[in-house]
Amino acid sequence: MPDFVDEAALHVKAGDGGHGCASIHREKFKPLGGPDGGNGGRGGDVVLEVDPQIATLLEYQRRPHRRAGNGTPGKGGNRNGANGDDLVLPVPDGTVVTGADGEVIADLVGAGTRLVLADGGAGGLGNAALASPKRKAPGFALKGEEGLAVDVRLEIKTIADVGLVGFPSAGKSSLIAALSAAKPKIADYPFTTLIPNLGVVDSGEVQYVVADVPGLIPGASQGRGLGMNFLRHIERCSTLVHVLDCMTATYDPDRDPAADLDALEDELAAYGELMEVDLSDRPRLVVLNKIDVPDARDLAEIVRPMLEERGLRVLEVSAASREGLRELAFAMGEEVARARADRPEPEPTRVVLRPRELKDSSFEVVALGENTFRVRGTKPERWVRQTDFSNEEAVGYLGERLDRLGIEEALAKAGATAGAEVYIGTEEDSVVFDWAPGVDGDEAPIGPRGTDSRLG
Repeated sequence: MPDFVDEAALHVKAGDGGHGCASIHREKFKPLGGPDGGNGGRGGDVVLEVDPQIATLLEYQRRPHRRAGNGTPGKGGNRNGANGDDLVLPVPDGTVVTGADGEVIADLVGAGTRLVLADGGAGGLGNAALASPKRKAPGFALKGEEGLAVDVRLEIKTIADVGLVGFPSAGKSSLIAALSAAKPKIADYPFTTLIPNLGVVDSGEVQYVVADVPGLIPGASQGRGLGMNFLRHIERCSTLVHVLDCMTATYDPDRDPAADLDALEDELAAYGELMEVDLSDRPRLVVLNKIDVPDARDLAEIVRPMLEERGLRVLEVSAASREGLRELAFAMGEEVARARADRPEPEPTRVVLRPRELKDSSFEVVALGENTFRVRGTKPERWVRQTDFSNEEAVGYLGERLDRLGIEEALAKAGATAGAEVYIGTEEDSVVFDWAPGVDGDEAPIGPRGTDSRLG
Protein backbone atom coordinates (compact mmCIF):
# COMPACT_ATOMS: atom_id res chain seq x y z
CA MET A 1 0.00 0.00 0.00
CA PRO A 2 1.46 3.41 -0.93
CA ASP A 3 2.29 5.89 1.80
CA PHE A 4 0.35 8.66 0.04
CA VAL A 5 -3.41 8.18 -0.10
CA ASP A 6 -5.51 11.08 -1.38
CA GLU A 7 -8.97 9.50 -1.10
CA ALA A 8 -10.70 7.63 1.70
CA ALA A 9 -14.18 6.68 2.85
CA LEU A 10 -14.91 7.54 6.46
CA HIS A 11 -17.75 6.22 8.62
CA VAL A 12 -18.16 8.10 11.88
CA LYS A 13 -20.55 7.83 14.82
CA ALA A 14 -20.92 10.56 17.40
CA GLY A 15 -21.32 9.53 21.03
CA ASP A 16 -24.71 8.66 22.49
CA GLY A 17 -26.14 10.78 25.26
CA GLY A 18 -26.40 9.24 28.73
CA HIS A 19 -29.82 8.43 30.16
CA GLY A 20 -31.34 10.62 32.84
CA CYS A 21 -31.78 9.19 36.31
CA ALA A 22 -35.08 8.70 38.14
CA SER A 23 -34.26 8.94 41.84
CA ILE A 24 -36.00 10.11 45.04
CA HIS A 25 -33.97 11.71 47.80
CA ARG A 26 -34.11 9.66 50.98
CA GLU A 27 -32.55 10.21 54.37
CA LYS A 28 -33.41 9.55 57.99
CA PHE A 29 -36.64 11.24 59.03
CA LYS A 30 -37.12 12.42 55.45
CA PRO A 31 -38.10 9.34 53.40
CA LEU A 32 -39.55 11.32 50.49
CA GLY A 33 -37.27 14.28 50.03
CA GLY A 34 -38.22 14.92 46.42
CA PRO A 35 -36.73 13.95 43.06
CA ASP A 36 -32.96 14.19 42.79
CA GLY A 37 -32.12 12.30 39.60
CA GLY A 38 -29.39 13.95 37.54
CA ASN A 39 -29.22 14.49 33.79
CA GLY A 40 -27.27 12.25 31.45
CA GLY A 41 -24.06 13.54 29.89
CA ARG A 42 -23.92 14.65 26.29
CA GLY A 43 -22.27 12.40 23.72
CA GLY A 44 -19.01 13.52 22.14
CA ASP A 45 -18.88 15.17 18.71
CA VAL A 46 -16.81 13.97 15.77
CA VAL A 47 -14.64 16.83 14.47
CA LEU A 48 -12.33 17.09 11.47
CA GLU A 49 -9.42 19.51 11.96
CA VAL A 50 -6.77 20.61 9.48
CA ASP A 51 -3.29 19.64 10.67
CA PRO A 52 -0.37 20.90 8.51
CA GLN A 53 1.73 17.96 9.73
CA ILE A 54 -0.65 15.46 8.09
CA ALA A 55 -0.11 14.87 4.37
CA THR A 56 -2.07 11.71 3.62
CA LEU A 57 -5.39 9.97 4.31
CA LEU A 58 -3.69 6.61 4.74
CA GLU A 59 -4.78 6.28 8.37
CA TYR A 60 -8.45 6.58 7.41
CA GLN A 61 -8.09 4.06 4.62
CA ARG A 62 -6.71 1.61 7.14
CA ARG A 63 -9.28 2.41 9.85
CA PRO A 64 -12.38 3.92 8.23
CA HIS A 65 -14.72 3.44 11.21
CA ARG A 66 -14.40 5.95 14.07
CA ARG A 67 -16.56 6.70 17.09
CA ALA A 68 -16.68 9.43 19.73
CA GLY A 69 -17.21 8.80 23.45
CA ASN A 70 -20.65 8.25 24.98
CA GLY A 71 -22.06 10.38 27.75
CA THR A 72 -22.55 8.64 31.08
CA PRO A 73 -25.94 8.29 32.83
CA GLY A 74 -27.07 10.68 35.52
CA LYS A 75 -27.13 9.57 39.15
CA GLY A 76 -29.08 10.24 42.30
CA GLY A 77 -28.15 13.17 44.48
CA ASN A 78 -28.54 15.56 41.52
CA ARG A 79 -25.33 14.26 39.99
CA ASN A 80 -25.20 14.78 36.25
CA GLY A 81 -23.40 12.30 34.01
CA ALA A 82 -20.09 13.19 32.40
CA ASN A 83 -20.01 14.33 28.78
CA GLY A 84 -18.45 11.98 26.25
CA ASP A 85 -15.05 12.87 24.81
CA ASP A 86 -15.05 14.57 21.41
CA LEU A 87 -13.20 12.70 18.67
CA VAL A 88 -10.91 15.09 16.76
CA LEU A 89 -9.62 13.61 13.50
CA PRO A 90 -6.66 15.41 11.86
CA VAL A 91 -6.80 15.80 8.08
CA PRO A 92 -4.42 17.37 5.53
CA ASP A 93 -4.76 20.96 4.41
CA GLY A 94 -6.93 21.03 1.31
CA THR A 95 -9.26 18.16 2.25
CA VAL A 96 -12.68 18.19 0.62
CA VAL A 97 -15.47 16.44 2.55
CA THR A 98 -18.28 15.00 0.44
CA GLY A 99 -21.51 13.41 1.66
CA ALA A 100 -23.03 10.12 0.55
CA ASP A 101 -25.15 12.04 -1.98
CA GLY A 102 -22.06 13.55 -3.60
CA GLU A 103 -22.70 17.04 -2.22
CA VAL A 104 -19.68 18.90 -0.87
CA ILE A 105 -20.08 19.42 2.87
CA ALA A 106 -16.92 21.45 3.45
CA ASP A 107 -13.61 22.41 1.86
CA LEU A 108 -11.09 22.45 4.69
CA VAL A 109 -8.29 24.92 3.98
CA GLY A 110 -6.03 26.57 6.55
CA ALA A 111 -4.34 25.22 9.65
CA GLY A 112 -6.81 24.74 12.49
CA THR A 113 -9.95 24.87 10.36
CA ARG A 114 -12.53 22.59 11.98
CA LEU A 115 -15.69 20.83 10.81
CA VAL A 116 -18.15 19.40 13.31
CA LEU A 117 -18.99 16.37 11.21
CA ALA A 118 -21.36 14.56 13.59
CA ASP A 119 -23.12 15.96 16.66
CA GLY A 120 -23.18 13.95 19.85
CA GLY A 121 -26.56 12.92 21.25
CA ALA A 122 -28.15 15.04 23.95
CA GLY A 123 -28.25 13.60 27.44
CA GLY A 124 -31.65 12.67 28.87
CA LEU A 125 -33.18 14.79 31.60
CA GLY A 126 -33.34 13.34 35.09
CA ASN A 127 -36.54 13.43 37.10
CA ALA A 128 -35.29 16.43 39.09
CA ALA A 129 -35.31 18.49 35.89
CA LEU A 130 -38.76 17.14 34.94
CA ALA A 131 -40.43 18.11 38.21
CA SER A 132 -43.18 20.73 37.98
CA PRO A 133 -46.07 21.99 40.15
CA LYS A 134 -48.31 19.48 38.39
CA ARG A 135 -45.82 16.60 38.61
CA LYS A 136 -43.90 17.06 41.84
CA ALA A 137 -42.12 13.71 41.91
CA PRO A 138 -41.79 12.20 38.42
CA GLY A 139 -41.18 8.48 38.56
CA PHE A 140 -39.35 8.50 35.22
CA ALA A 141 -36.50 10.14 33.36
CA LEU A 142 -35.76 10.75 29.68
CA LYS A 143 -33.44 8.55 27.69
CA GLY A 144 -30.33 9.95 26.07
CA GLU A 145 -30.33 10.42 22.30
CA GLU A 146 -28.17 8.50 19.90
CA GLY A 147 -25.26 10.34 18.32
CA LEU A 148 -25.39 11.11 14.63
CA ALA A 149 -23.88 8.54 12.26
CA VAL A 150 -22.38 9.96 9.07
CA ASP A 151 -20.74 8.41 6.02
CA VAL A 152 -18.48 10.76 4.06
CA ARG A 153 -15.72 10.70 1.51
CA LEU A 154 -12.47 12.58 2.05
CA GLU A 155 -10.45 13.80 -0.89
CA ILE A 156 -7.24 15.80 -0.96
CA LYS A 157 -6.76 18.57 -3.48
CA THR A 158 -3.07 19.37 -3.28
CA ILE A 159 -2.24 22.90 -2.15
CA ALA A 160 0.68 24.17 -4.19
CA ASP A 161 1.59 27.43 -5.89
CA VAL A 162 2.78 25.91 -9.15
CA GLY A 163 1.52 22.80 -10.93
CA LEU A 164 3.69 21.00 -13.49
CA VAL A 165 1.45 19.76 -16.29
CA GLY A 166 2.61 17.37 -19.00
CA PHE A 167 2.37 14.02 -20.71
CA PRO A 168 3.83 10.91 -19.04
CA SER A 169 7.64 10.87 -19.21
CA ALA A 170 7.81 14.57 -20.08
CA GLY A 171 10.39 15.05 -17.33
CA LYS A 172 8.26 16.68 -14.61
CA SER A 173 9.70 14.51 -11.84
CA SER A 174 13.24 15.22 -13.00
CA LEU A 175 12.52 18.95 -12.97
CA ILE A 176 11.11 19.02 -9.47
CA ALA A 177 14.04 16.93 -8.24
CA ALA A 178 16.49 19.38 -9.85
CA LEU A 179 14.66 22.48 -8.58
CA SER A 180 14.05 21.35 -5.00
CA ALA A 181 15.00 18.80 -2.38
CA ALA A 182 12.12 16.52 -3.39
CA LYS A 183 13.08 12.99 -4.38
CA PRO A 184 10.31 11.64 -6.60
CA LYS A 185 10.51 8.30 -8.36
CA ILE A 186 12.18 8.71 -11.77
CA ALA A 187 12.26 5.98 -14.43
CA ASP A 188 12.26 5.60 -18.23
CA TYR A 189 8.67 4.37 -18.55
CA PRO A 190 5.28 6.14 -18.56
CA PHE A 191 3.22 6.80 -15.44
CA THR A 192 6.20 6.61 -13.11
CA THR A 193 4.50 9.26 -10.96
CA LEU A 194 1.39 7.80 -9.36
CA ILE A 195 1.05 10.34 -6.55
CA PRO A 196 1.62 14.11 -6.34
CA ASN A 197 5.13 15.12 -5.34
CA LEU A 198 5.71 18.47 -3.65
CA GLY A 199 8.93 20.44 -3.64
CA VAL A 200 9.85 23.81 -2.11
CA VAL A 201 11.70 26.16 -4.45
CA ASP A 202 13.59 29.36 -3.56
CA SER A 203 13.93 32.12 -6.12
CA GLY A 204 15.43 35.15 -4.47
CA GLU A 205 12.98 36.46 -1.89
CA VAL A 206 10.13 34.24 -3.06
CA GLN A 207 9.68 30.74 -1.71
CA TYR A 208 6.92 28.60 -3.18
CA VAL A 209 5.66 25.03 -3.52
CA VAL A 210 5.74 23.14 -6.81
CA ALA A 211 3.56 20.08 -7.40
CA ASP A 212 4.64 17.32 -9.77
CA VAL A 213 1.41 15.47 -10.43
CA PRO A 214 0.72 12.28 -12.43
CA GLY A 215 1.06 12.47 -16.20
CA LEU A 216 -1.83 13.61 -18.35
CA ILE A 217 -3.08 11.94 -21.54
CA PRO A 218 -5.94 12.82 -23.92
CA GLY A 219 -9.25 11.72 -22.41
CA ALA A 220 -8.11 12.22 -18.80
CA SER A 221 -11.17 14.38 -18.09
CA GLN A 222 -13.30 11.32 -18.97
CA GLY A 223 -11.26 9.07 -16.71
CA ARG A 224 -8.55 7.76 -19.03
CA GLY A 225 -5.16 7.06 -17.50
CA LEU A 226 -5.12 8.45 -13.98
CA GLY A 227 -7.96 10.80 -14.94
CA MET A 228 -9.31 12.78 -12.03
CA ASN A 229 -6.45 11.54 -9.85
CA PHE A 230 -4.32 13.98 -11.80
CA LEU A 231 -6.62 16.83 -12.59
CA ARG A 232 -8.04 17.66 -9.17
CA HIS A 233 -4.54 18.32 -7.80
CA ILE A 234 -4.06 21.39 -9.99
CA GLU A 235 -7.28 23.17 -8.98
CA ARG A 236 -5.58 25.16 -6.21
CA CYS A 237 -2.40 26.05 -8.12
CA SER A 238 -2.09 29.73 -8.97
CA THR A 239 0.33 29.05 -11.86
CA LEU A 240 0.44 26.21 -14.39
CA VAL A 241 3.64 25.14 -16.13
CA HIS A 242 3.33 23.03 -19.28
CA VAL A 243 6.30 20.69 -19.51
CA LEU A 244 6.76 19.59 -23.15
CA ASP A 245 9.04 16.72 -24.14
CA CYS A 246 11.19 17.80 -27.11
CA MET A 247 13.24 14.60 -27.21
CA THR A 248 10.31 12.19 -27.74
CA ALA A 249 8.95 14.37 -30.52
CA THR A 250 12.19 13.99 -32.51
CA TYR A 251 11.62 10.27 -33.16
CA ASP A 252 7.82 9.93 -32.76
CA PRO A 253 6.06 11.29 -35.89
CA ASP A 254 2.75 11.52 -34.02
CA ARG A 255 4.10 13.90 -31.40
CA ASP A 256 5.26 17.49 -31.47
CA PRO A 257 5.43 20.02 -28.64
CA ALA A 258 2.78 22.35 -30.08
CA ALA A 259 0.27 19.50 -30.50
CA ASP A 260 1.05 18.28 -26.98
CA LEU A 261 0.32 21.75 -25.62
CA ASP A 262 -3.03 21.85 -27.44
CA ALA A 263 -3.95 18.43 -26.07
CA LEU A 264 -3.10 19.50 -22.53
CA GLU A 265 -5.16 22.68 -22.83
CA ASP A 266 -8.12 20.71 -24.23
CA GLU A 267 -8.09 18.41 -21.20
CA LEU A 268 -7.84 21.32 -18.76
CA ALA A 269 -10.79 23.01 -20.45
CA ALA A 270 -12.86 19.81 -20.44
CA TYR A 271 -12.11 19.21 -16.76
CA GLY A 272 -12.93 22.81 -15.88
CA GLU A 273 -16.29 22.56 -17.62
CA LEU A 274 -17.08 19.20 -16.00
CA MET A 275 -16.18 20.31 -12.47
CA GLU A 276 -17.26 23.95 -12.90
CA VAL A 277 -13.74 25.18 -12.18
CA ASP A 278 -12.28 27.98 -14.31
CA LEU A 279 -8.64 27.19 -15.08
CA SER A 280 -8.39 29.52 -18.07
CA ASP A 281 -7.34 32.52 -15.98
CA ARG A 282 -4.32 30.81 -14.41
CA PRO A 283 -0.97 32.16 -15.68
CA ARG A 284 0.86 29.72 -17.97
CA LEU A 285 4.51 29.06 -18.58
CA VAL A 286 5.76 26.67 -21.26
CA VAL A 287 8.90 24.60 -20.66
CA LEU A 288 10.63 22.92 -23.60
CA ASN A 289 12.44 20.14 -21.78
CA LYS A 290 15.40 17.80 -22.51
CA ILE A 291 17.39 20.23 -24.65
CA ASP A 292 20.58 18.49 -23.55
CA VAL A 293 19.85 16.18 -26.53
CA PRO A 294 21.01 17.97 -29.73
CA ASP A 295 17.96 17.03 -31.83
CA ALA A 296 15.65 18.12 -29.02
CA ARG A 297 17.46 21.49 -28.81
CA ASP A 298 17.01 22.01 -32.54
CA LEU A 299 13.30 21.22 -32.27
CA ALA A 300 12.91 23.59 -29.31
CA GLU A 301 14.46 26.44 -31.34
CA ILE A 302 11.94 25.81 -34.11
CA VAL A 303 8.90 25.51 -31.84
CA ARG A 304 9.66 28.37 -29.46
CA PRO A 305 8.78 31.26 -31.82
CA MET A 306 5.49 29.56 -32.73
CA LEU A 307 4.47 29.33 -29.08
CA GLU A 308 5.60 32.86 -28.27
CA GLU A 309 3.34 34.12 -31.04
CA ARG A 310 0.44 32.82 -28.94
CA GLY A 311 1.50 35.17 -26.16
CA LEU A 312 3.09 32.43 -24.04
CA ARG A 313 6.30 32.77 -22.10
CA VAL A 314 8.56 29.92 -23.22
CA LEU A 315 11.73 28.62 -21.54
CA GLU A 316 14.18 26.00 -22.77
CA VAL A 317 15.57 23.78 -20.01
CA SER A 318 17.27 20.50 -19.24
CA ALA A 319 16.84 18.79 -15.91
CA ALA A 320 19.79 16.53 -16.72
CA SER A 321 22.33 19.30 -17.43
CA ARG A 322 20.48 21.90 -15.27
CA GLU A 323 20.54 24.35 -18.15
CA GLY A 324 17.84 27.01 -17.86
CA LEU A 325 16.70 25.93 -14.39
CA ARG A 326 17.62 29.20 -12.69
CA GLU A 327 15.62 31.17 -15.25
CA LEU A 328 12.69 28.80 -14.81
CA ALA A 329 12.77 29.09 -11.01
CA PHE A 330 12.71 32.90 -11.16
CA ALA A 331 10.00 32.93 -13.84
CA MET A 332 7.77 30.76 -11.67
CA GLY A 333 8.62 32.91 -8.65
CA GLU A 334 7.51 36.06 -10.49
CA GLU A 335 4.13 34.53 -11.31
CA VAL A 336 3.65 33.29 -7.75
CA ALA A 337 4.56 36.68 -6.29
CA ARG A 338 2.08 38.37 -8.64
CA ALA A 339 -0.67 35.92 -7.68
CA ARG A 340 0.00 36.40 -3.97
CA ALA A 341 -0.14 40.18 -4.31
CA ASP A 342 -3.54 39.93 -6.00
CA ARG A 343 -4.87 37.43 -3.48
CA PRO A 344 -7.39 38.76 -0.91
CA GLU A 345 -6.56 38.75 2.77
CA PRO A 346 -6.63 35.21 4.15
CA GLU A 347 -9.72 34.25 6.10
CA PRO A 348 -9.31 33.56 9.80
CA THR A 349 -9.39 29.99 11.03
CA ARG A 350 -12.89 28.66 10.52
CA VAL A 351 -15.09 26.36 12.53
CA VAL A 352 -17.64 24.71 10.25
CA LEU A 353 -20.83 23.75 12.06
CA ARG A 354 -23.64 21.58 10.76
CA PRO A 355 -26.86 23.31 11.83
CA ARG A 356 -29.12 21.51 14.27
CA GLU A 357 -32.88 21.39 13.94
CA LEU A 358 -33.80 20.61 17.53
CA LYS A 359 -35.87 23.79 17.92
CA ASP A 360 -37.98 23.15 14.83
CA SER A 361 -41.59 22.75 16.05
CA SER A 362 -43.08 21.99 12.64
CA PHE A 363 -44.58 18.60 11.86
CA GLU A 364 -46.86 17.00 9.32
CA VAL A 365 -49.59 14.35 9.49
CA VAL A 366 -49.80 12.01 6.49
CA ALA A 367 -52.67 9.57 5.91
CA LEU A 368 -51.37 6.07 5.19
CA GLY A 369 -54.69 4.25 4.87
CA GLU A 370 -57.99 3.76 6.63
CA ASN A 371 -57.63 5.38 10.05
CA THR A 372 -53.82 5.04 9.82
CA PHE A 373 -51.52 8.07 9.94
CA ARG A 374 -47.87 8.98 10.15
CA VAL A 375 -46.50 12.00 12.03
CA ARG A 376 -43.20 13.42 10.86
CA GLY A 377 -41.30 16.20 12.57
CA THR A 378 -38.06 16.90 14.42
CA LYS A 379 -39.60 17.41 17.87
CA PRO A 380 -42.07 14.51 17.98
CA GLU A 381 -39.48 12.10 16.60
CA ARG A 382 -36.96 13.30 19.14
CA TRP A 383 -39.42 12.99 22.03
CA VAL A 384 -40.27 9.43 21.03
CA ARG A 385 -36.59 8.48 21.07
CA GLN A 386 -36.28 9.90 24.60
CA THR A 387 -39.23 7.96 26.02
CA ASP A 388 -38.99 4.79 28.11
CA PHE A 389 -42.05 2.87 26.92
CA SER A 390 -41.79 0.40 29.79
CA ASN A 391 -42.85 3.23 32.12
CA GLU A 392 -46.52 4.24 31.84
CA GLU A 393 -45.89 7.62 33.46
CA ALA A 394 -43.24 8.36 30.84
CA VAL A 395 -45.67 7.43 28.07
CA GLY A 396 -48.29 9.73 29.59
CA TYR A 397 -45.75 12.57 29.70
CA LEU A 398 -45.01 11.98 26.02
CA GLY A 399 -48.76 12.20 25.27
CA GLU A 400 -48.98 15.55 27.04
CA ARG A 401 -46.03 16.94 25.09
CA LEU A 402 -47.49 15.81 21.78
CA ASP A 403 -50.85 17.32 22.70
CA ARG A 404 -49.26 20.69 23.55
CA LEU A 405 -47.49 20.62 20.19
CA GLY A 406 -50.88 20.37 18.45
CA ILE A 407 -50.71 16.83 17.13
CA GLU A 408 -54.13 15.82 18.53
CA GLU A 409 -55.79 18.72 16.71
CA ALA A 410 -53.88 17.94 13.51
CA LEU A 411 -54.93 14.27 13.64
CA ALA A 412 -58.57 15.26 14.10
CA LYS A 413 -58.40 17.58 11.10
CA ALA A 414 -56.83 14.78 9.05
CA GLY A 415 -59.88 12.57 9.81
CA ALA A 416 -58.47 10.34 12.56
CA THR A 417 -60.94 8.69 14.91
CA ALA A 418 -60.53 6.91 18.23
CA GLY A 419 -58.33 3.84 17.93
CA ALA A 420 -56.42 5.15 14.90
CA GLU A 421 -52.94 3.75 14.34
CA VAL A 422 -50.47 6.62 14.53
CA TYR A 423 -46.87 6.14 13.46
CA ILE A 424 -44.30 8.70 14.59
CA GLY A 425 -41.02 8.75 12.70
CA THR A 426 -39.70 7.68 9.33
CA GLU A 427 -40.64 4.44 7.59
CA GLU A 428 -37.32 2.92 8.66
CA ASP A 429 -37.51 4.04 12.28
CA SER A 430 -40.97 4.66 13.74
CA VAL A 431 -43.14 3.81 16.74
CA VAL A 432 -46.88 3.02 16.50
CA PHE A 433 -49.55 4.18 18.97
CA ASP A 434 -53.29 3.79 19.44
CA TRP A 435 -54.79 7.29 19.35
CA ALA A 436 -57.22 8.15 22.15
CA PRO A 437 -58.68 11.66 21.64
CA GLY A 438 -58.74 13.86 24.73
CA VAL A 439 -62.15 14.25 26.39
CA ASP A 440 -63.20 17.20 28.62
CA GLY A 441 -59.71 18.55 28.80
CA ASP A 442 -58.12 15.17 29.45
CA GLU A 443 -54.65 15.33 27.95
CA ALA A 444 -54.17 11.79 26.75
CA PRO A 445 -54.10 11.84 22.94
CA ILE A 446 -51.70 8.91 22.65
CA GLY A 447 -52.45 5.53 24.15
CA PRO A 448 -49.76 3.44 25.86
CA ARG A 449 -49.30 0.96 23.04
CA GLY A 450 -45.85 2.32 22.10
CA THR A 451 -44.40 -0.43 19.91
CA ASP A 452 -41.54 -0.24 17.50
CA SER A 453 -42.98 -0.67 13.99
CA ARG A 454 -39.77 -2.36 12.86
CA LEU A 455 -40.64 -5.26 15.17
CA GLY A 456 -44.04 -5.79 13.58
